[in-house]
Amino acid sequence: MKIRTFTIFTILLFSIFSFPAVAELKVGFVNAIRLMEEAPQVDKANNRLEREFSPKQRRIVSDKQGIIKKEEQFKKNATIMNDAEKRRKSREIRDKKRELKRKQEEFKEDYNIRRNEELDKIQKTITQAIQKLAKEKSYDFILSDGVVWASKRVDITEEILSRLHQIQAQAERNRNRRK
Repeated sequence: MKIRTFTIFTILLFSIFSFPAVAELKVGFVNAIRLMEEAPQVDKANNRLEREFSPKQRRIVSDKQGIIKKEEQFKKNATIMNDAEKRRKSREIRDKKRELKRKQEEFKEDYNIRRNEELDKIQKTITQAIQKLAKEKSYDFILSDGVVWASKRVDITEEILSRLHQIQAQAERNRNRRK
C-alpha cells in the first residue's frame, strides 16, 4: 500500500514539474522531528507533565522501597517465625507487590494518556503555524515526513520554530495578564 501511494505521489510530482508553470511553484519543507525537539511548547508540556505526575511517581518509589524493606526484614526474621506467621508475612508482601504493580500500570496509563493529549495540542499548534506561514508566503506545497532530502532554500523549519517561540511568548504574556 505504501509503495503504491509513493508511486502515485511520485508520478503526480513529476507530472507537475513537467509543466512550464513549475517556475511559479513554491515548495517548502519542514523538519517535523526538529520541530518536536526544539519547539518551546514541548518543554512547557514536559514541565506540566512533570508537575502533575511527580508526586504520584514519588509515592510509587516510596512504596517500592517499603516493600524492599519488608522483604529484607522477612528474610532476616524468617528463621525465628512460626509457619503461620511466615505465610501471613509472605502473603502480605505478595499483596503489596500486586498493589504496587497495579499502581505502576495505572500511573503509566494515566501518564501516556496525558502525554498524548499534550502532544496533540502541540501538533495542532505546529500545524496551524505551518498553515499560516504557507498562506502568508504563498507556498504551493509544504512537505514534511517522507522527504529524503531538502535543500536549505526550501527548508522553512527555522521560520516555523521562530513562530512557535512567538506563539509561546504570547501565551505566557496572556497568562501573566490574567494573573
